[in-house]
This record gives sequence, C-alpha cells and structure tokens, in this order.
Amino acid sequence: MTDETPILLWLRRDFRLSDHPMLTEAAASGRPVLALFILDAVAEAYGAAPRWRLEQALAAFGPALERCGVPLVLRRGAALAVLRAVIAESGAGAVWWSRDLDPAAIARDTEIKTALKAEGLEARSFDGQVLFAPWEVKTGQGGPYRVYTPYWKAVRGLPVAAPLPAVTALRPGPILRGDSLAALGLGLPMRRGGAIVAKYARVGEAQAQARLDRFLRDGIETYQARRDFLADHATSELSENLAWGEISPRMIWHAGWRAMQEGRAGAETFLKELVWRDFAWHLMYHYPTLARANWRSEWDDFPWAGDSDAAERWRRGQTGEPVVDAAMRELYVTGRMHNRARMIVASYLTKHLLTDWRVGLRWFEDCLIDHDPAANAMGWQWVAGCGPDAAPYFRIFNPASQAEKFDPEGAYRRRWLAEGNRHAPQTALDFFAAVPKSWKLVPGPALPAPLIDLAAGRDRALAAYAARSTKEG
Repeated sequence: MTDETPILLWLRRDFRLSDHPMLTEAAASGRPVLALFILDAVAEAYGAAPRWRLEQALAAFGPALERCGVPLVLRRGAALAVLRAVIAESGAGAVWWSRDLDPAAIARDTEIKTALKAEGLEARSFDGQVLFAPWEVKTGQGGPYRVYTPYWKAVRGLPVAAPLPAVTALRPGPILRGDSLAALGLGLPMRRGGAIVAKYARVGEAQAQARLDRFLRDGIETYQARRDFLADHATSELSENLAWGEISPRMIWHAGWRAMQEGRAGAETFLKELVWRDFAWHLMYHYPTLARANWRSEWDDFPWAGDSDAAERWRRGQTGEPVVDAAMRELYVTGRMHNRARMIVASYLTKHLLTDWRVGLRWFEDCLIDHDPAANAMGWQWVAGCGPDAAPYFRIFNPASQAEKFDPEGAYRRRWLAEGNRHAPQTALDFFAAVPKSWKLVPGPALPAPLIDLAAGRDRALAAYAARSTKEG
C-alpha cells in the first residue's frame, strides 16, 4: 500500500467538519479519500423519526463535504458487502470510521474490522462520539461504574483534548456512483408528520453551533435555576445535534468549562448533564442488554402490563392528564420533549398505568429526532425503578403537582393543548396535522376524562411494589 492508495471514509452518525478526528487525519495524510454512507441493517432498524432526521442530516452534510472536495456517496445494503464492492471499484486500501457505541453497531463493526484485516486491508476506528471511552474509565477495582456521582467525580478532572479545527479540504479519490437520497426513502415512515417536525428541527453543523452560541450567550446563567421549567427555553437543545454528530461533545465540554472558569452560574450543572450522556454510553457498553432487560433482575417478575388501550391513549396524548398529554404532543410535533416532561410521562406510564417501561422506550425510539439509545434506555429504567442508579421505587411523579411546580402559569400546557382553547396556538394545532388520519383526532371542547385518578394510581403502584418486596423477603 502506497501513500496514493485511497482511504474509504465510512460516515454513520458523525456529520460535521469541526472536531472530527477521522476527517482531520484523512486530510493530513494527503491521500485521496472517498466518503460513503451505507443504509444497512443497523440504520434500517431506526424508528420513523430517527430515520427522517438521518435523512435531514445527510442532506445538510453532503453539500458541506462536497465543498471540501469530496462527494458523499450513498448506498444501501449489508455493510460488509457494500464496503467490499466500493473497495473493488476504487482500489481503496483502507476503511476508516468513527466509533458508534450502540451494541448493534459494535457487533457489526467488530465483524467488519476482522474481515477487512484478514483481507489485508487497513481498518481503523476513531473516537468522537463521547468524551471518555467507556473502557478507559474504571473504578478502583478495575470495573465499570454503576452509579453516576462517583463516575462524575472520576472524570471531572480528566483532561479533554481541545477540539480540532474544521476540515476545509480533502483530496478526492475516484468518482463512484451512488443512490440518491430520495431513493433511500429514509423519511417515508414519517408520512405527513415529517413536514410538521421539519418546522422545529435545527439540522446541521451550523445550526448546532448557533444553538451552542445562543445558550452560552442567553441561557447558561439561568440553566441550573430554570432548566426544569417546562415553558422556558432554558436548555441548550443540543441533544438533537449530538445524536447525529453535528457537533462534538468535546466542543460543548470546552465551551462549558470556559464558562465555569469564568464563574458563570449553571455551567457546572450543564457539564454534569453532558457527562450524564457519557455515563449512559458507559453503562450500555458494559451492559449491552440495557435497552432490553431489567438492569435489576429482581424486577423480572414485576407485574407490569404489556401494551394496551391505556398505553395507546398515552402514546396519542389522550390520557386526560393535561401535562402528560401536552408532553406527548410536544414529542409528536417536534420530535423532542423537555427532559422534565420525559420523567413525568415515563413515571405516569410505568407507575400510574403500571405499564412495562419497554413499551415507552419503543415509542420514544420511534418518535425522537434526538434519539440516543443509551440515554433513552437508562432514562426509562431510572424512572421505572429497575435500572442503574435508579429512582427509589416510591418516587412517583404526580403530574398535577409537577405541572403546578414547573408550569405554574400553564404556558407549556397552552402551547401544546388545543382542547378548550378558542385561540389555540399553531404549536397545539400542529399535533392534529401531524398525527395519522386513522387516529381521527380533532380539537374538542375538552380533554378526555382521565384514565386513572392520580391518587388511586399511586396507591396501586405502591401496593404492587409492596407485594414485590414481600415476595422477595
């Protein structure tokens, strides 16, 4: 292999030019490069909203990469077969990619790296998805962390490399044919909802950096005090862009660290939330069944209900509990949900409705444009009480009191609920334009009657937990 042998850059969830270790090294090598995205089994398994958002990320990143001199080739098929075909067509002697820590991606990448190396090809993976590689952060006993606070204390003082400058030029390799983005059909499962969600998405690297700049300018001072208030735009909203690698966690870390060194209120709390994301990936790496099985096996016989009519009313924002319905509609309209609202709706489903947390996890997988497999799994298990570092079983969020505390003026509920509101805002009306016609939903004079009395639901949950504890004893 000579310095003229092309490098095949396999892009997956790393759609940025700034602080991109793989692109930076490719540019520095001086070798010709090809850029490839493969719609393979891993990506095909994404839910409707993540697939739609992936399409948007590709539409934004393709032109940016082409301005650096290299077109982004799109193909569909089994990843190893597509890679081999492109290698044969281009004469590439190396395949590089950024690590994806999702268990399905790890299994795929491990198989591919073994196969390519056996064929005499260079196969390299690069960091970039998280701040701290999961295998590098260990307890004093040499194992993985299971509780967040000790994890935070362990990584807080670790060095984080400075972000790399944006790549501006790459040496192009051979021109290859590819599929059109439209032909991949990524956005088709969203149907008419895609046009609604598009109004609220902020796609691409430029939008991500603008979000960070806005937050540093207007939001970080009040982040700790206001981040739980549902109607406030008090968070960075960067989860959407982090999920698709449109901004790196290192860039966010260093911006937050500078703010903390400047004594700006809220900065350290913001950094802790960024590290919470790393902690989720740390757990999923070491416990790859996190999204499928109860972390605490003693919960395996807990009498959660499976899918049901009640769960369907929850999905459709028709529980009759205003803040729950408002949050579920925010999810359907924007593809995102306020983090405090996520805890409220998850608690309502798993505790008031005693429904298996995996029912909710799967709905979020389908609806979130910022879907993060690790954070989603850890969050659902944390609220349900069966997960790592979990909320105590008796912590049952009361939606009414949560709304009174974190939406005291009712602004969040008015933003997303059209029922009973003669002057409903477009945000609330967008829900009815986005949902499937088969749901036959129209704004009515009032929300449906509540699915369950909140006090009765709490008592039922506590009784189920008490019975479980007695059984264990």
